[in-house]
Amino acid sequence: MIRVLVVEDQQALAGALEIAIDAQPDLDCVGATGTIETAIPLAAAHSPDVVLMDIHLPGTDGIEGTRRIKACHPKVRVVILTADATPDLLMAAADAGAAGFLAKDSSFPDILRVIRAMVDQKIIVLEGDALKVLLDEARSSTSSRIGRDNWAKLTERELEVLELMGEGLDARAIAERLVVSLHTARGHIKHVMMKLGVHSQLEAVVVAIRTQLLDSRGIRPRSPFRPI
Repeated sequence: MIRVLVVEDQQALAGALEIAIDAQPDLDCVGATGTIETAIPLAAAHSPDVVLMDIHLPGTDGIEGTRRIKACHPKVRVVILTADATPDLLMAAADAGAAGFLAKDSSFPDILRVIRAMVDQKIIVLEGDALKVLLDEARSSTSSRIGRDNWAKLTERELEVLELMGEGLDARAIAERLVVSLHTARGHIKHVMMKLGVHSQLEAVVVAIRTQLLDSRGIRPRSPFRPI
């Protein structure tokens, strides 16, 4: 069973999400709450696999809430629910450890699909406009010095894996694309994330674009720092 915690202060939406999740044979909603202060003990008690996190909450907001929950439960996958994606908001959420983004008016089938994909470590950004503003903002804050440093850290195979991460591929899809074992693909992803100092594939792609390892389309550009 995939355990899901819903953190949403609109009671009608939170209740609907709880019902939709519990109706699935492979999903279990372990709680639905409207504040971070009540979400943290629920997360501690039930160890959710996925948290659906609203941004605008009374008291502590969803970005700080994501940071706090990730600090206590590093393996949990946080999906941000937002009705107003902006570059600053999306960048802050990614930096806090969010693994994906969903518009609040997304259909229940889309939300359920994202929950399941999160367990497989796949990057999910359903909203094309949200992805665009996130990547454009990342690209606008590039630094050639940081770019050189990061090119030097990654091996050629790790750069190839990073580019596939930029396409939104999970470990299994990367393994199939590179014709390697799933264990090997996961190892490459782990090394990329470790060398870039990040905690999720989404954050790795954001950092890669910010530092010019990938362009805004998630494609690796030809670099003056090392040959491709």
